[in-house]
Amino acid sequence: MDFMDQIALTGLTVFGRHGVYAHERENGQEFTIDVRLGMQLRQAAASDDVADTVHYGELAEKIAAVVGEEPVNLIETLAERIADVALDDQRVHFASVTVHKPHAPIPVSFADVSVTVNRVRTEDVA
Repeated sequence: MDFMDQIALTGLTVFGRHGVYAHERENGQEFTIDVRLGMQLRQAAASDDVADTVHYGELAEKIAAVVGEEPVNLIETLAERIADVALDDQRVHFASVTVHKPHAPIPVSFADVSVTVNRVRTEDVA
């Protein structure tokens, strides 16, 4: 049995205008994104060719574009959109996406607030 290999991209910090409050959309803030992809990497390891894997630089650019797009109220929605982008690559079997909102408008001291969504390619579930 093959175990699922993983690619992780952590700490991607991108400016966006997401949030429930008008000032969040007007002023914007930085969001930090962590993504973990499950896929088989045997072929990429054997070929030593970036075409046989997810190019994490290109993935980072796609995620940055999603964060910079049309604002949403919830980071749950943003995480879902990022997971959809990750699963666009048919080789990716699952995506785990965490969106951190370290500057959320919370009136008490906190280190971070985040939401994580875990999505599996639907044809892999059956």
